[in-house]
Formats: sequence, C-alpha cells, structure tokens
Amino acid sequence: MQKKIKLTDIILSVICVVFVAEAAAPVAVLGNSQFFWWLFMIVAFLLPYGLISSGLGTTYQGDGGLYDWISSAYPGTRWGARAAWWYWLNFPLWMSSLAVLVPDLIEVAFGFELGIGLSLALQLGFILIVTIIACYPVCDSVIILNICAVIKVGLALLVGGMGIYFIIQNGFVNDMSFATFLPSFDLDSLSFISVIIFNMLGFEVVCTFSEDMDDPKKQIPQAIVIGGLVIAGVYLLGGFGIGAGIPAEEVDAAAGLIEAVVLMSGQEGGIFIGAVALLFMVTLFGNMISWSLGVNNTACYAAENGDMPAVFTKRWAKNDMPIGSAIVNGVVAAVICVLGVIMTIVAPDSELFWTFFALNLVLFLMSYLPIFPAFLKLRKEDPNTERPFKVPGGPAMLKLMAWVPFVLIVISVLFCAVPLSLDSESLIDVLPITIGAIICIALGEALIIGREKNKK
Repeated sequence: MQKKIKLTDIILSVICVVFVAEAAAPVAVLGNSQFFWWLFMIVAFLLPYGLISSGLGTTYQGDGGLYDWISSAYPGTRWGARAAWWYWLNFPLWMSSLAVLVPDLIEVAFGFELGIGLSLALQLGFILIVTIIACYPVCDSVIILNICAVIKVGLALLVGGMGIYFIIQNGFVNDMSFATFLPSFDLDSLSFISVIIFNMLGFEVVCTFSEDMDDPKKQIPQAIVIGGLVIAGVYLLGGFGIGAGIPAEEVDAAAGLIEAVVLMSGQEGGIFIGAVALLFMVTLFGNMISWSLGVNNTACYAAENGDMPAVFTKRWAKNDMPIGSAIVNGVVAAVICVLGVIMTIVAPDSELFWTFFALNLVLFLMSYLPIFPAFLKLRKEDPNTERPFKVPGGPAMLKLMAWVPFVLIVISVLFCAVPLSLDSESLIDVLPITIGAIICIALGEALIIGREKNKK
C-alpha cells in the first residue's frame, strides 16, 4: 500500500513551496511603505489566488495542476500547452540560479574563497541531488520538505526577533511617522509588485500531490488556508524585523536574508553567520525539491496529452515517477551553470548571466495568467461538476477575485520584461530580458505547431 502524507505534512509542504525565506529583504528597500504593499498583495492576490487554487485543485484533481485546469477550460486550444511550456522552462533557469548561490553560501559559512572548478562542482552537485530526489514520490521526501519549511519559518522568525531586540535596545532606526507608511505609486515602488507576487505563487504545486493524500478534497483547502495564513504572518514579521533594525537607505534590493542578518548583527562572519548561511542553503534544496515534484508532474501530464515533447512522458517503472522531466531539468540546469562559468571567465564583470536568469520570473508569471479566466469559464460553463470546495461569492465577486490578480500579474510582466524608459541603463538591463522572453515564447509556439502537425 502506498504511503500517504498527513495534513501537517501538506501544510508544511505549502509553506516549503510558497514561502521564500529571503523574500522580505528586497521589498524592505521600500521602507515602511512595504507594509502597505505586503498587506495589499495579501488581500488582492494571495487570498483570491489561494481560494481559486483550492477550488480548482479539489474539483479537477490530478497530476496536471495548472495545465489540467487551463486545458479543461479551453479544450482544443493552445493555452494549456503554452502554460505548460512557460511553467516548465522557468524551472531549470531557476534551479541554475540557486545552484550558483551554493558556493557563495559555503564561502560565507567557512570563510574561505573557492576556485572556479570547485564552485562548478558544488553547483552540479546541487543539481544532481535535486534531480535524484525528484525521481521519488513526495511521500519519500516529505521529511525533507518538512525540515526545510521549519527552517524557513525559523529564519524569518530570527530576522523578526532580531528586529524586535534591536528596537528594545536602540529604538527604531527609521522614521516611524504615519506618512512613511503611505505608499508611493512611482515606477520604483510598483516594480516590486512582481517580486511580491513571485513570493506568493505555488499553491497549485501541492494540488499535484493529491494521489499521495488520504483525502485531498478536504486536505488541499485546509492546507492552503492554514499555510497561507502562516506565510502572510511570517512575511510581515520578517519585513518588520528588517525595517526595524536596518536604515531604509542601507537596504540593498539585490541583497537577501544573509545580508540582512549581517547588517543587523554587525558581524560579517563567525559561527552565527555561518550557521545562518548553511541553514539558508538547506532551504534552497527544499525549494527545488518541492517545486520539481510539481513541475515534473505537470510537464509529464502535458506531454502525455501531446502538449510537451515526448521526452517528458518517460516514467520510472519502479514508482511511476516522471523521470524524463527530472532528467531534462537537470541536464538543462547543468548546461546553464557550465555556460555561466565560461561567461565568468570570458567577461567577469558582465551582468548578462544574471539578466538571463530574470527570464525565469517573466516566464513563471506568464504561466499563471490563463488560470484566472479559466476559473471563471469553468465556474460558468461547468456548473454541475461537484465542487468539494466552492469559492464563495456571486458573479461580481468572483470576477473581482479573478481579474484583480490577473491584472497584477500583467503589470508585473510589463515591469520585468518591457523597458519603461529609453535611457541606456534601462535598455541594457531590460532589453536582454525582452529579447529572451520573445525567443522563449517563439520557441514554444514552434514546438506546439510542430506537435499539432504530428497529431494529424
């Protein structure tokens, strides 16, 4: 009999998938207005997205996740295939970017500099471990996801606790007048919408674990609601800690949790900083393992329906896991890391490598766009299907819950992929992302058209 995961495991899986430990640091650059944006996005995006995911995940169960939902709403169209392609393509890009962080965290933890060869070996080792674990069911790796979820929350509580301790000892370092909490709607502030949304996505991943659950129709909405509340709370606490202990002008938008802890503790090394770095590195494994299980299932399911390349249909006879997707992810991520090392040697000061990784955010956000109109269409045209969890609200409320997140994602994609000014700095930073996104979209369309011809 196949092992099943309990409700506690599912809640922790939600936290492991959705919650990003380092998320609060980049947004803290906004100062006290970050709290408006966190609260606004929790109400305008996290809440409706979580409810819609619960409704779709319990009504249309299966391994396909968002692909299944979109294909059910738009059968015979390319939208399911497009979403599956964008959803999958972001993952090896993302895995490569996290692999690159591993040597940096080792250097912080142990205080010595690694050579290029050893750094690459660590990156490839990270990818190999994630790829191997992704070949086994979630019930076999649930302990890893649970530990990573606890560590993630623990790190956020640490940052929040350090901020509270700093206040007790020294008072607030930033101006706490009411005016500082009011939002600014300039381009810089609005550009952080994409960062916040990125750190709230992933509920559909847990829906692909339904075959490993005892009662997914009850457990999925329970886990999403409880996990979502925990995530919202720790995001706010982490943001408060950084806002309380670090002057807003010293917060670097490109920095993460480690830099925030360094600034608040006043230590640049030592046992404490090293321990935080190693714990943070463990959460990177949790991120990739949990997401790989969902992405691989979705890609394999789409391929079995003829909407992804045939290599993704390969399953392991031993446990029926989608090893084709796992292996392709690992190979693509490894190639990107090798290319990154070559680029570092050829052009050490080039930002092109990290600009390339910004593509994963654009493609990732785009894959979610069809979910919201699909939800409305299924609710209207498929009213007789049993809905164990029915999203509450009348027609007007449901449209509001679907179209507000949709518009927020559109805004996020525009800020990430379209140059909003024509000065040279903006063009250098954003234009490669624009071109890369167009190439990835065009490649996906070509593959979809090719598979359509093969079906005929």
